[in-house]
Amino acid sequence: MRMSPHSLSITQVLACGAIIVTLSMGIRHGFGLWLQPITQAQGWTRETFAMAMAIQNLVWGFSGIFAGMVADLFGAFRVIVVGSVLYALGLLGMAYAHTPLQFALGTGVLIGMAQAGTTYAVIYGVIGRNVAAEKRSWAMGVAAAVGSFGQFLMVPTEGFLIGSIGWQQALVVLGLASLLMIPMAWGLREPGFGGASAAPREQSITQALREAFQYPSFQLLMAGYFVCGFQVVFIGVHMPSYLKDKGLSPQVASYALALIGLFNVLGTYAAGALGQHLPRRHILAFIYLARAVAIAVFLWVPLSAVSVYVFSAVMGVLWLSTVPPTNATVAQIFGVAHLSMLGGFVFFSHQIGSFMGVWLGGYLYDKTGSYDIVWTIAIALGVAAALINLPVNESAIARTPPNRTQPA
Repeated sequence: MRMSPHSLSITQVLACGAIIVTLSMGIRHGFGLWLQPITQAQGWTRETFAMAMAIQNLVWGFSGIFAGMVADLFGAFRVIVVGSVLYALGLLGMAYAHTPLQFALGTGVLIGMAQAGTTYAVIYGVIGRNVAAEKRSWAMGVAAAVGSFGQFLMVPTEGFLIGSIGWQQALVVLGLASLLMIPMAWGLREPGFGGASAAPREQSITQALREAFQYPSFQLLMAGYFVCGFQVVFIGVHMPSYLKDKGLSPQVASYALALIGLFNVLGTYAAGALGQHLPRRHILAFIYLARAVAIAVFLWVPLSAVSVYVFSAVMGVLWLSTVPPTNATVAQIFGVAHLSMLGGFVFFSHQIGSFMGVWLGGYLYDKTGSYDIVWTIAIALGVAAALINLPVNESAIARTPPNRTQPA
């Protein structure tokens, strides 16, 4: 694929995109640190907090479909700006909610919509349109890796803010920080989307969706991504409380989440780079199987700060390393014209899994006083996802004759 001479430079796309992902995903990555401070201050159960986070993930996934459509039609700039403003409002709502409903609206609905417009589906759409196919998987890995390093920096920063100025004011500071995504979005203004009209494309939205959902490999990628969401959000939100329940200090949880972010830099970059040379279905199968093994070993060995840090490092390598190969495979199969939208649908499946993981963790904990059942489910799903990804066909889909219609 030859890129347009008017395409944005790779350096500009990766720098601006990575900073946006750093802020959006980095803030979210530390939300588990607020579970106990908020529930204790408000007198709520863990299920109340978990339900708001579950709603956030579901809204994020559902809104991501439409954010992707708008970004594909009119460019990512507008979508990111709106997402940044919604993020700030949602964090303020999270800080000053007095009822579970208010908390769910701010934390769940507003932040979920904000994340839809400021994370991977939209950013990867820009990368897909501006980076040649032979470098696309690598570029997606770089963006995810730099964003992951930002998450590594953000988690201890969030822990420091909670400890020094309190959980409520910490959320206000993060709300202001989220507005920094707006100037970064300016760097992702694509020349082809300068006006109000969409860029020309061979397929309408309806045709692209019909083609994707009739293609078995697209369905397999969605099923695998469901498992990814279940595992990472359950661990990210509930592990700090799991460790505190076991008698470990809050600092261990903060360091654990930071290690996940740090080692995710290695994992996402390696997955993106290897995706240029190895079958991505094999990379994905290995990641899911390795997650299942890592969780099983973590539960089997005696729990200590050292075992937590080793587990966090291993899971960090595997954390979001599914993202570059999954999105690069979608781009390889279907092309880049509707990449943000199709990536949004795949990610919606991820977020359904996220909803189930975070909500089930809170629900079963309140019912049983333990996270054991959910840990076991996470292991079983990892094995299933490894098998699901093996039959994926990564070849570009054949379109004969090409459709020459205007966008829907």
